[in-house]
Amino acid sequence: MAATAQVKAPNVDVTIAELKKLFGDRVSTAHAVREQHGKDISFHEAHLPDAVVFVESAEEAQRVVQICARHKTPIIAFGTGTSLEGHISAPNGGISLDLSRMNKVLQVNEADLDVVVQPGVTRKQLNEYIRATGLFFPIDPGADASIGGMTSTRASGTNAVRYGTMRENVLALQVITPDGRLMRLGRRSRKSSAGYDLVKLFVGSEGTLGIITEITLRLYGIPESMVSATCAFDSLEGAVNTVIQTIQSGIPVARIELMDTETVDTVNKYSKLSLPLKSTLMLEFHGTEASTKEQAEMVQALAEENGGGHFAWTSQAEERTKMWQARHDAAWAAKAAKPGWGMWATDVCVPISRLAECILETQKDIVASGLYAPIVGHVGDGNFHLTMMVNPDDPTYLKRAEGLNDRMIARALSLGGTCTGEHGVGLGKIKFLYDEHGEAMSLMRSIKKALDPDNIMNPGKIMGPIN
Repeated sequence: MAATAQVKAPNVDVTIAELKKLFGDRVSTAHAVREQHGKDISFHEAHLPDAVVFVESAEEAQRVVQICARHKTPIIAFGTGTSLEGHISAPNGGISLDLSRMNKVLQVNEADLDVVVQPGVTRKQLNEYIRATGLFFPIDPGADASIGGMTSTRASGTNAVRYGTMRENVLALQVITPDGRLMRLGRRSRKSSAGYDLVKLFVGSEGTLGIITEITLRLYGIPESMVSATCAFDSLEGAVNTVIQTIQSGIPVARIELMDTETVDTVNKYSKLSLPLKSTLMLEFHGTEASTKEQAEMVQALAEENGGGHFAWTSQAEERTKMWQARHDAAWAAKAAKPGWGMWATDVCVPISRLAECILETQKDIVASGLYAPIVGHVGDGNFHLTMMVNPDDPTYLKRAEGLNDRMIARALSLGGTCTGEHGVGLGKIKFLYDEHGEAMSLMRSIKKALDPDNIMNPGKIMGPIN
């Protein structure tokens, strides 16, 4: 959708004037720059900030927050802009704090398997930097997102089934609180019983509680062997049941991804693959040569029992990279299949035993709704996505897509799941958060008010309006 202007935030002109005195041409009010910082890759309507400030250190970011706090001007952190639920939109105007220039790897502790980075470091940049150490950072949401953004949205991705999400892999943080204090949360030790876990409070807070300026992450040794495989199924149900049985059998699969027939078709065309036009699992196994071979054979046996065939596996790095890049490009493949249509990506996550029920009911709903909404999923942890393409020439389409999204989320909640496994809440899923958490939302609102009484940190996100 097109960017929408809004009434300027109170005192924002005074705030901008002060910022320009400090940062000069690193403060931009140009429409093109503001538009870039007010629109993510989601369908959500864009709202532009009043200005964008490019900072290069934690101390500079702290100065920006202190000025905004004094004038009660909204402030929205910006990394690479790849979020999916309107996280970076500025419906109340204010200042977009661009952290992309804070992109240094500060410290690699090989012996302790951890690393300290600034928030603007991207996941690909980090892995390239540490490649020679024999270590890697496994969290892989697909887009080359910034580590700060991934921390703020509690991102995960294809490797989460084995390595967990950002929640499990952030050891410590440096943050700026809404009143402008710069402080450290957590330690490099692998566990602690000392006080409240403030690190976990900020991981997933989507910039509503403060600005993250430094992150300490867990690292892992690059496995001796990585084997990837694809397997086509006669039915979607057979593919999903194979996933459930794989997880319940305790097979330590590193990645296990689902693509329905629609997704396979678009991915074949977009990424020039030749996968059978059937519901397909993409898998990866990490370990020794013997263990990865054993894992692949065990999953292959389960797949065969569920109507799976065409089980093709490879340990060649080039082939594996091409395969996983194709999976990461699934949303763009769907977009390419419907030129000129809008894209609404959504996700839910359910307990693994309820996965088949949730996916199959959702597939029936897609058909009944007459929508184009390919299914993909990080199904090893019960998480799946719809890439709903919206026809701009059909005035009923967006409303039908909204209904499909609402019913899918209601279905997931009824099965003990969550309204979002990894996209986050932002603007798009606020109403579902209240359905999911009930009275606990009053506690979240109390925390928000206690830390950010003037509601300047990414206002309107997660909680909605705060009185």
